[in-house]
Amino acid sequence: MVSKTDDIPASVPNCNPVNLAYEAGDGVQDSNETSKTCLKDSCGCEHSADTVMVNGNGAHEHTEEADSKQDGNSEMDGGDDSNEQEVIVIQDTGFTVKIQAPGTEPFDLQVSPQEMVQEIHQVLMDREDTCHRTCFSLQLDGNVLDNFAELKSIEGLQEGSLLKVVEEPYTVREARIHVRHIRDLLKSLDPSDSYNGVDCNSLSFLSIFTDGDLGDSGKRKKKGNELEQIDCTPPEHILPGSKDRPLIPLQPQNKDWKPMQCLKVLTMSGWNPPPGNRKMHGDLMYLCMVTVEERHVSVTASTRGFYLNQSVNISNSSTTYTFNPKPANPSFLSHSLVELLSQISPTFKKNFTALQKKRVQRHPFERIATPFQVYSWTAPQVDHAMDCVRAEDAYTSRLGYEEHIPGQTRDWNEELQTTRELPRKNLPERLLRERAIFKVHSDFAAAATRGAMAVIDGNVMAINPGEETRMQMFIWNNIFFSLGFDVRDHYRELGGDAAAHAAPTNDLNGVRAYGAVDVEGLYTLGTVVVDYRGYRVTAQSIIPGILEREQEQSVIYGSIDFGKTVVSHSKYLELLEKTSRPLKVQRHNVLNEKDESVELCSSVECKGIIGNDGRHYILDLLRTFPPDLNFLPVDGEELSPESKRQGFPRQHRHRLACLRQELIEAFVEHRYLLFMKMAALQLMQQKVNKEAKADIPAITETAEAPSESNADATQATASESPSATEVSTDSTSQAESNTSATSQAPTAGEENSSKPATNGLVEPTATLNGECKSPLEDPKSREVVLNACKAVGSISNTSFDIRFNPDLFSPGVRFPEDSTDEVQKQKQLLKDAAAFLVSCQIPSLVKDCLDHSALPMDGATLTEALRQRGINIRYLGTVLEFVDKTPAKAQLEHFYRIGISELITRCAKHIFKTYLQGVELSALSAAVSHFLNCFLSSFPDAVAHLPPDELVSRRKSRKRRNRIPGSGDNTAWASLTPSELWKNIASEAKSYYYFTIQCESVDQVVEKYGFQKTTLLREISVKTGIQILIKEYNFDSRHKPAFTEEDILNIFPVVKHVNPKASDAFHFFQSGQAKVQQGFLKEGCELINEALNLFNNVYGAMHVEICACLRLLARLNYIMGDHPEALSNQQKAVLMSERVLGIEHPNTIQEYMHLALYCFANGQLSTALRLLYRARYLMLLVSGEDHPEMALLDSNIGLVLHGVMEYDLSLRFLENALTINTKYHGSRSLKVALSHHLVARVYESKAEFRSALQHEKEGYTIYKNQMGEAHEKTKESSEFLKYLTQQAVALQRTMNEIYKNGSNASITPLKFTAPSMASVLEQLNIINGIIFIPLSQKDLENLKAEVQRRQQLQELGKIEELTEERPLELEDKIPID
Repeated sequence: MVSKTDDIPASVPNCNPVNLAYEAGDGVQDSNETSKTCLKDSCGCEHSADTVMVNGNGAHEHTEEADSKQDGNSEMDGGDDSNEQEVIVIQDTGFTVKIQAPGTEPFDLQVSPQEMVQEIHQVLMDREDTCHRTCFSLQLDGNVLDNFAELKSIEGLQEGSLLKVVEEPYTVREARIHVRHIRDLLKSLDPSDSYNGVDCNSLSFLSIFTDGDLGDSGKRKKKGNELEQIDCTPPEHILPGSKDRPLIPLQPQNKDWKPMQCLKVLTMSGWNPPPGNRKMHGDLMYLCMVTVEERHVSVTASTRGFYLNQSVNISNSSTTYTFNPKPANPSFLSHSLVELLSQISPTFKKNFTALQKKRVQRHPFERIATPFQVYSWTAPQVDHAMDCVRAEDAYTSRLGYEEHIPGQTRDWNEELQTTRELPRKNLPERLLRERAIFKVHSDFAAAATRGAMAVIDGNVMAINPGEETRMQMFIWNNIFFSLGFDVRDHYRELGGDAAAHAAPTNDLNGVRAYGAVDVEGLYTLGTVVVDYRGYRVTAQSIIPGILEREQEQSVIYGSIDFGKTVVSHSKYLELLEKTSRPLKVQRHNVLNEKDESVELCSSVECKGIIGNDGRHYILDLLRTFPPDLNFLPVDGEELSPESKRQGFPRQHRHRLACLRQELIEAFVEHRYLLFMKMAALQLMQQKVNKEAKADIPAITETAEAPSESNADATQATASESPSATEVSTDSTSQAESNTSATSQAPTAGEENSSKPATNGLVEPTATLNGECKSPLEDPKSREVVLNACKAVGSISNTSFDIRFNPDLFSPGVRFPEDSTDEVQKQKQLLKDAAAFLVSCQIPSLVKDCLDHSALPMDGATLTEALRQRGINIRYLGTVLEFVDKTPAKAQLEHFYRIGISELITRCAKHIFKTYLQGVELSALSAAVSHFLNCFLSSFPDAVAHLPPDELVSRRKSRKRRNRIPGSGDNTAWASLTPSELWKNIASEAKSYYYFTIQCESVDQVVEKYGFQKTTLLREISVKTGIQILIKEYNFDSRHKPAFTEEDILNIFPVVKHVNPKASDAFHFFQSGQAKVQQGFLKEGCELINEALNLFNNVYGAMHVEICACLRLLARLNYIMGDHPEALSNQQKAVLMSERVLGIEHPNTIQEYMHLALYCFANGQLSTALRLLYRARYLMLLVSGEDHPEMALLDSNIGLVLHGVMEYDLSLRFLENALTINTKYHGSRSLKVALSHHLVARVYESKAEFRSALQHEKEGYTIYKNQMGEAHEKTKESSEFLKYLTQQAVALQRTMNEIYKNGSNASITPLKFTAPSMASVLEQLNIINGIIFIPLSQKDLENLKAEVQRRQQLQELGKIEELTEERPLELEDKIPID
């Protein structure tokens, strides 16, 4: 539905584009890098939501550091009160107005003073009884209200005012909007837009599993007491041990989607546009319709409304096409098409009403557009229906919707930059600004994606059509497109096409980094990277005036030839200096072609251009971060021993390999800890020396504070190095590896407050001891700091400040003679960072996987886990080798398997990319299905089907120069064979990842690594954008290939873009989490609610971060006893996760599990089971049965089944959980003890006491060994053992009695216990990491005091790792990855 203002560009005066962010119109669009993207950068909060509660040391890194600095209010907690004041400003209280529409009763509408009149229009166009009106005005006492006025600015509008809806005359534009809106209403339940990935629609299946009975409507259904009505039988394929992995259940059929046909055809008539004489009668356009009753009618849209005319649009024996626009008799003139059709077609009237009822009943989250497009890799065969709006959209050039925008196409660059310039002094201003930035970004990403597809599909003319295809560049809709090939040997020294392919993503990371630092006056280009049909297309906004000038004239900073000629500019140096601290870039000098020294504050490739608009732009940010020496062999340079041991440096495809920003942050953080320790250690030594001399009786307070606080920590360093001055810069002393864990997860409060300053001037003693004056006045301390600075490689001698020189090792860049020492130090720092990645980050990732604080489930979440720790994907082979050598390899089997599958599918993706470039459009589905057959099918000689001869061009193709990029015309692809493809995959794995796969076919791989073919199919489809028909594929047949060309439905773009952040909301979210962690649930809940409001304000209703916020809120509601509220929030979280991340994304699986728990607590047992079965099905599809998370899922299912007395089924799941827990947590773990206990309880309910005893004994032994005799768990277990023994003895007696006396035995009735719901719920809470401890008020006070005491200790560095069992009101042990 296009609302009238959807696409108002950000620069239209008096129209605040910001308010459009909420609209559900076409404008709100974009694509998930998690998605793919979507998750990529949301590290900010995607994981933190649950991780934060993990016993105080949630391993959650701060990629958001740059954000927090942006507003100078990084220490959120301190400035809390001021912020809450600001928040109150925004939320004026709402009021109610009455609305009177023609033909309906007046109704009340709740509005807020901030809203615009426009938003009331939206509400009316969505309401069931007024949805068919689009062309109307709202009037108050006869005065028409301005659409763009805020309600608070309207005189006389108050509580209870009556607004009248008045029909307005149509214009051509209004008539088009009306037809489009009616089309949207008719299609509102039709999922085809979600399957086709258009208009930001995406799939959601939750309502099928809940039958819409969550929340209020749940009260109608009978509560779960009547257990017998519950059908608990799970489908065969999800039972433990089942090898069947069907695809069809992935998209269950929604009965609402069976289309209720209201109208057969609605199209534009061929008689359009009206001739002049009819135009003067008010004709705007003509429509043709066929009703369900087969009545063909012609309709005129006129200024007064719609009426039947006398034209004939069908040709048969009796009539021919005739044009007669005069009104028919009767003409049924109506202001709305719906009213007209309701009069001429009874079926329309009946079905349209039913359809709107259903539409309004759907949860809003099922209908709202997502900010970025999410594509589905499977779809059913959907019938292609006639659709005039779609047809018109496809063939009118419709550049970003000209017909809806004043002033034609959107000037993307102007919009992107203007929104950045909005003021940001206080919270309301920042919210407006961030909302505008987010809206323009998501629109830009959508437009760029459409443009990139048009370019590759050959629908855009190149601006240099004479050049060879690879060199062509395009402009469409004010966006500049270039292909990822090395044109004009630009990248020759850096690796040619491989470098040209990597440069755009590096550049995008640079744009993201500079965007996050957000320096006023420094501008970057809107950038989107699209991979489509084997081509990489970079889309950028256009700097005003750049097309008129030669590049040489416009670049006033940086170099256009990789450093041969270099220029600098004082204004740029001043602007870039502001970014150098957050981005850790060092100012440095390089030599230009005349051997003069030029000062830069970025890499040489970074170019500065002043546009015609007077703004300072920087572009080509591909070397924002320093090079990765592990993948950049340089003659004469030795890497550190840790890197060399792992076989580095290795040759890479190109020389653009950089370290990730996350790695730089972690490395600096790590060095900072080291720096503190050394300073403290030396001060302690001085103190000891002074005391030995006994010259000075008292020691100044300055020296004391640090020495106390870091005493323990420094011991480690002390033992290493005879004197702290000599600590080598070798980046892995013992001390470092001990702190590697802490270096990523800054401890609470203290560390956080120093975080924004981590790279600022941090004087060690000052930080640790608030009252101290300047510690550097004392010459001894000054020397200490100097030594510590030298040792950690700080660029300053008086404070900790680490920065990198991004130009080191760039071919063509030369440094002045006088900076040789400087450059040497910089090189050492780079080697240390590279070694830090290999020796600290990779082991810490593996450690996190071992203790399950990182739980990747599929390729995307694995990539996410690597990137969060700053490990590039090119290290995947190294990571897998490291796992292979780990003693606890068996407990990392899931990680290893996901890693290998990711490695293989990525290699296949590389091969597929070049494979597709040679395929012409008519053979695309044949080529894709052939590739999938070679990749996955057991059929040994897959043969490709070439398109039939009559389609192949007769002329032998001469190499024409003006071919479009996406039009390969060779048939080389058809000769690919499975064995050749797998050979290529193995050699790609060797050359790119330095990893050996000894497998010649898919079956060997499946056999060797325990893969599932469906999982591989999902991974490759998601990575390459393939969409396949949803049906059961027979991969293992040796007689025919699994895929035919009919199975390939579509190929989608894979899009990478910047995700602008809501910084204030994020700070509220974090302080809310911190409060929850300290046990202040109520305050935490309020802060998180506040964060939710702010997120909604910036992102609209749908976003990954909102999803995390809702999940945490639901959890808090649940813990605080508000089950219905928990259910409602969690339902939103599930819907949002399905829509924004995808229906089978690991995050969605987690959300389903949480929802099931809250359903159970609300007494909706059958729903809880259906949700758990869905989660298990998805989990099997995504990662198979052998995964630690499956144990949690199975324990949940087993417990619920136990609760509904399905004991045998329950045992199957619980015993499976026990097996998996034993495998991944070790047989002595407490999780295993709990599993044994759960199994014992079911056996006890079945009266199989012997088995029950056996399991409970195992559990008891573990508790005794791990916790000691006195622990309550051990005691509980021992009690239960006694009880079981008594029961067993009683049963045996009864049996003996029966044997002895036969039928006349006197039998004492045995007590069989059906579990109570309360006891089942208690166990469910425990396994899901929620522990309620009944506490008195006094206990609570003690607990809070204890928590605070521990936090203070932690800040002083005393407690490195908190003990596992910490008495907090909730423990959250579900790491979400």
